[in-house]
Amino acid sequence: MQTGRRGFLGAAALGAGLVSFERLAEAAMVHDHGDPGAGGFGRNSVALPDGAEVAYHDPKDVAAMPDFRFSLDGNAPKVTSGGWAKEATVHQFPISKGIAGVHMYLNPGASRELHWHAIAAEWAFVIEGECQTVVLEPSGASEINNFKPGDLWYFKRGHGHAIQCIGDKPCHFILSFDNGAFSEHGTFSITDWVDLTPKDLLAKEFGIPKDIFDAFPKGEVYIQQGPVLKAEDALEAPWPKESTHKFRLLNDNRAVRDFDGGSFRLATVDEFPASSSMSGGLMVLKPGEMRKLHWNVNANEWHYYLRGKGQVAMFGSGGRGKVAEFKPGDVAYIPMGFGHAIRNTGDEDLEIVQTWDNGKFEEIDLDRWIQTSPSYLLSNNFTGVKKDVLGNMKKA
Repeated sequence: MQTGRRGFLGAAALGAGLVSFERLAEAAMVHDHGDPGAGGFGRNSVALPDGAEVAYHDPKDVAAMPDFRFSLDGNAPKVTSGGWAKEATVHQFPISKGIAGVHMYLNPGASRELHWHAIAAEWAFVIEGECQTVVLEPSGASEINNFKPGDLWYFKRGHGHAIQCIGDKPCHFILSFDNGAFSEHGTFSITDWVDLTPKDLLAKEFGIPKDIFDAFPKGEVYIQQGPVLKAEDALEAPWPKESTHKFRLLNDNRAVRDFDGGSFRLATVDEFPASSSMSGGLMVLKPGEMRKLHWNVNANEWHYYLRGKGQVAMFGSGGRGKVAEFKPGDVAYIPMGFGHAIRNTGDEDLEIVQTWDNGKFEEIDLDRWIQTSPSYLLSNNFTGVKKDVLGNMKKA
């Protein structure tokens, strides 16, 4: 228990007259809780003796500040014949309740087999290489798209899809899911389904002899190696722009939201209508620069660090704050409403893939809050701070 002059003074119970002012002052030395009923009830409420200028936060009143950094690329990969995937879910990264993430790597000629997710939508950012996706919706409509570095895709929860590397170079990408409990070990994969279904049912479904299914894979192939598919042979069948599952983040001017010290490319549901439950993009910070203090109003925030060194300072209310250092392969998770800032602490550009589990992107900046608040309110909040200092903060 902390003991300095922190916290509000305790107070007398209304009409009791049994607790002295000195007793109340003594109580305020160790916490900011008054006696039960102090201050009165309803319309009969009364003022209490002044407390200290700074409230005391009892660690028992608020949960401990959680760790918000995890090494996704330091995690054990799931490896099959055509590549690998590493994941960060709530099971390995407990704070990450709203969003899970995956780094997936496909060798030339490999494909992530046809599958769907029962509990999460999928958002993706292509890091290197080229790939093709196929997606099937409940209506029976199907879209086929080719992707290059910097492109995004989005598939709704439950929609069937697959990813195939095209060309003679590997392709890898970051996947983000709007449910922290989603795991790559729990996808509904076509090979697994066929293997576990009685052969007579499969024969009736497809109109072929059941013995033919003896040659099918015995289990889930997950990422399957195959012959290299030339990019020119990977034909697209795209949908209209207003409904497509593809967004060219680095080539679409609607995504530009640059700021002093860095660049920001963001696709929300307004720019990318298919992406109804998630927003995301790429932030680049110059050495020594920062994304200023702010909080997200309607979504959790997830980072994957592509390049450089960074620092995140997070404010969690109730006297809680924590600073963490980040390097390539790390992920960060900022719960909705938690204040935070991001700074480049290295000597090269800091590149961060960011996602939010809401199609609408909403945030509030600390400096804007101060700029729009009355000077007399700021003087009251920041007692003892000179007016010219507060004035400079309002102008910043």
